[in-house]
Amino acid sequence: MVKRSVRLSRDVIIDCAMTLADAEGLEAVTIRRLAQENGVTPMAMYWHFNDKDSLLDGLAEHLVASVRLPEPGGSPWDGQLREILQAFLTAIRPHPATAVLALRRILVAEPGLRLAERVLGLLREAGFGPARAAEVGTFLMCSVITLVAADPSPGPMLAGEAREEMLRQKKAMLGALSPERYPNVIAAAPFLPACRDEDDYFALNLDLLVQGVRGLRRD
Repeated sequence: MVKRSVRLSRDVIIDCAMTLADAEGLEAVTIRRLAQENGVTPMAMYWHFNDKDSLLDGLAEHLVASVRLPEPGGSPWDGQLREILQAFLTAIRPHPATAVLALRRILVAEPGLRLAERVLGLLREAGFGPARAAEVGTFLMCSVITLVAADPSPGPMLAGEAREEMLRQKKAMLGALSPERYPNVIAAAPFLPACRDEDDYFALNLDLLVQGVRGLRRD
C-alpha cells in the first residue's frame, strides 16, 4: 500500500484498515501501520480510536452496518430467513480476514440489533421458544461467519496452465491412495480438488443451514 497524507476521520481510518486486512490479514492492522499508511503520527490516530480494541470494534460495526436487510414480507419464515442469511453473507464475504469480528457488534450496534431482531423474530414464528431461538440464531450467525473465514479457496484463483497443473497434482495424489482404506475418497477424486463455483458453494451451505432449522422444528 502507498503512504498518503489525507484529512483523517474515523471513516477514512476504517476504510484503510479494512483494505489492509483484506490484503495482508488482520494481524497487519495496527495503529502504527495505519498511521504510516495515512502519513500521520500514531498519536493522531488516538483522536479517533483509543486503542486497537476500539479500532477492531469499529471494523466490526462497519461490517454489520453493511448488511442490507431485505424488507419484511409475507413469504414463509424459512424463505425470509434464507434471504437474511444471504444478506449477511453478501456483506462479510468480501472480507474473510475480518468476518469473525462481526460477532463483536451484533448485539451492541444498532444495525446488528436489527439483524438479530429479524432473525429471532422469524425463529419465533417458526415455533422456537426464546431460549431455543437464541441458540439457533447464534449458531446461524456463527456458521455464516465460519463459511467466509474458512472458505477453502479465498482470494484470486489460479488460471490457465497453472490451474490445470495444480488440479492434476491433487487428483494424482488422491488417486494413489489405498482403495481398500479410502474407496469413497478415490471415487470422488475427480471432483474434490476442482475449484468449485464459489457462488454455488455458499448457496449450498445456506440451504443446508435453513434445512437444518426446518429439521429442528420436528424435534
